[in-house]
Amino acid sequence: MPNTGDTIQTPVKTDVTFWMTRADKSVLFQKQTNTSLIFTSSTNNNPTIDIDTTQTYQTIDGFGFALTGVSASLINSLPETTKDALLKELFLTDSTDIGVSYLRISIGASDLSVAPFTYDEVPAGQTDTTLQNFSINQEETDLIPILQKIVALEPSIKIIATPWTAPTWMKTNGSFVGGSLKPEYYNVYARYFVKYIEAMQAAGINITAVTPQNEPLNAYNNPAMVMQSNEEDDFVKNYLGPQFKANHITTKIIIYDHNLDHPEYATDILSDTAAYPYIDGSAFHLYAGDINTMSSVHDLFPNKNVYFTEQYTSSTGNFHDDLDWHIQNLIIGATRNWSKNVLEWNLASDPNLQLHTNGGCSTCLGALTIGTTVTRNVSYYIIAHAAKFVRPGSVRIASSVVDNLPNVAFKTPDGKKVLIVLNTGLSTTTFNIRFNGKIVSPTLMAGAVGTFIW
Repeated sequence: MPNTGDTIQTPVKTDVTFWMTRADKSVLFQKQTNTSLIFTSSTNNNPTIDIDTTQTYQTIDGFGFALTGVSASLINSLPETTKDALLKELFLTDSTDIGVSYLRISIGASDLSVAPFTYDEVPAGQTDTTLQNFSINQEETDLIPILQKIVALEPSIKIIATPWTAPTWMKTNGSFVGGSLKPEYYNVYARYFVKYIEAMQAAGINITAVTPQNEPLNAYNNPAMVMQSNEEDDFVKNYLGPQFKANHITTKIIIYDHNLDHPEYATDILSDTAAYPYIDGSAFHLYAGDINTMSSVHDLFPNKNVYFTEQYTSSTGNFHDDLDWHIQNLIIGATRNWSKNVLEWNLASDPNLQLHTNGGCSTCLGALTIGTTVTRNVSYYIIAHAAKFVRPGSVRIASSVVDNLPNVAFKTPDGKKVLIVLNTGLSTTTFNIRFNGKIVSPTLMAGAVGTFIW
């Protein structure tokens, strides 16, 4: 029997749908059903964000996370009904689902695998130049089953794949950590990429893009491999690009995949006219450098794309500061600087952050913590504010710069406008969104982020 003392609340009429997350966690990615935002011709003295759909920039490929080996294992360990419900929440867009549309996976192990491995390790002192021992069977336990479920839910999911190291027998030091790729193995390593893409395709998983090496200037992760820009240039133009072409591989080649403090790594390779035709664009992280540098790279090579492929949230951080920094620098900053995507590192971690390689990241907080229960952490909300609404094929449009209200706007394939706004001020702020000469005036608390859709 219903409780007759309860009253049924009817959502107020509104022109603009408004989803909000507050820095104090009192509101976590919730649709604001009691806020009426009706476009009117009135005027006021509020700060105003002007939206102009006639000024267009890059097309968006998507937003999402790294699906590391540990992430796949943790998700796959869940009871079947819990697992399926969680994957629907992550990859569909219904109700409160968040619509993840882009994933990053490792080719072989990343440091967020339980141990280092590649797809073609052989006993010490041996080589396998014909790649007879190549196999992705190790991924059939967790990664491939989870990806197959994701593809069934979202067939157009985009996936960028990245190696942390080549097989150790191809390297100068024969180790998973450090070392470089021996030049005599450039051709066989290019064929290793081809075999990987074909093996994943046979499992029903399309690899949208690859980068030749994760963090090629970082020798100290486990696994890791150093690849200087002249080496990556040689590898792409003389081996990887030609092998993709010869084998009719349409997977994109995206270079660099490291911090924005060394954009010359990417621009030096793009300046090579022999390498240029094989390259779709360049990828960046922001553990060092400035997000605006992405525009500098874009402006030098406007026909090549830029991507944002990794940033972690730390277990030693806090929700307020991480929400602020990542929304401001990545969701807003990267896309305002031409990035076609934003990927957070990483999708899931265990409660004690113990699942990683020896020397791998011990403070990387997943978007989800998966133990006896599933907890949603700050990067879940960071990505949700864009992924659910800024669907693949959306185009960034012009929105004015306003003090203490960093923002970015998009037009979706179905014609909706999406505006993401962060209040970096110290107090609650009411501001205007002006579109086609009319305004609505939402209010954001200090530190809050809002996504507005109309």
